Amino acid sequence: MNILVVHDNGVLGRLLLKRLAGTHLEVTPLLISDLSHLDLSGVEQWVPDSTDVIVNAMWLTDPEAAEDDPEQARTKAFSLPMALAEHAAAKGMIQVQLSTSYVFDGRKQSAYLSSNPGNPIGQLGIWQWECEQVMRTVLPRHILLRTGWGLQRFIRKVCESVDGNGSLSLSSRHRGQPVAASDLARVLSAILMQLDCGAEVWGTYQYAGAEEISQYELGLAIADMPEVDGEGDERAVHVVDKQPVWSAVEPDNATLGCAKIRNTFGVKQMPWRTALREELALSGLGVAQGHDLKGLNVH
Repeated sequence: MNILVVHDNGVLGRLLLKRLAGTHLEVTPLLISDLSHLDLSGVEQWVPDSTDVIVNAMWLTDPEAAEDDPEQARTKAFSLPMALAEHAAAKGMIQVQLSTSYVFDGRKQSAYLSSNPGNPIGQLGIWQWECEQVMRTVLPRHILLRTGWGLQRFIRKVCESVDGNGSLSLSSRHRGQPVAASDLARVLSAILMQLDCGAEVWGTYQYAGAEEISQYELGLAIADMPEVDGEGDERAVHVVDKQPVWSAVEPDNATLGCAKIRNTFGVKQMPWRTALREELALSGLGVAQGHDLKGLNVH
């Protein structure tokens, strides 16, 4: 089976390509590093005719960035995936597309199921939900994979606070399940291997880390890491239980039910805590001002 991995400069694309290199699948990378001058009418030239599956590994998990630049959010979360899906439909290809828990408004008291309809409260969720709905119409042979919070986003928040005033506001009101990029690469690879075996399991699935946690507690867990905290008695980052301005686009409940992906693909949820050190290393951060830390090297 021939796989085209569409990716940006983020960590996920690199990890997925590395993992797939160890399989028998024929893999072609397609790097899209600049969307500002992207001509979507050229999709036909990007995708080799031999492609069986298009994997869009552009993983958008930051609702703040989407609010700051709605046009780019629309391009990355909707326009590009739709251009790929229309081409896939015309050529008889399959598409694997990522979405997130931001398609939900967070009002449900229990974990969201893959069958629950979206009701987004921010730009990122709006365009991801729109993408989901149109893809179901345009391309019958698709896999939509909703994920929980991107762990790298919160690592970045904590590490950037080290370089700032050392204080970070995160709310205990907002709960969800982080996902490590390395873990998501594992999940996508498992799905692709099943598709290679001829499984026809089209539809919407969900994946998130095994442990539910609040954003405040997650911030504490990252701030307590030696690579961030350093050797002093005082924490390099003081995490405060307070709702920041950007929390207006955070659903209170972002937890996802993941039974369907386990029952269909045999994919078990992994604890995100075990991936913290690796994710910090992959981020290239871990810089604690005043502790002489220069970041971690990826080997």
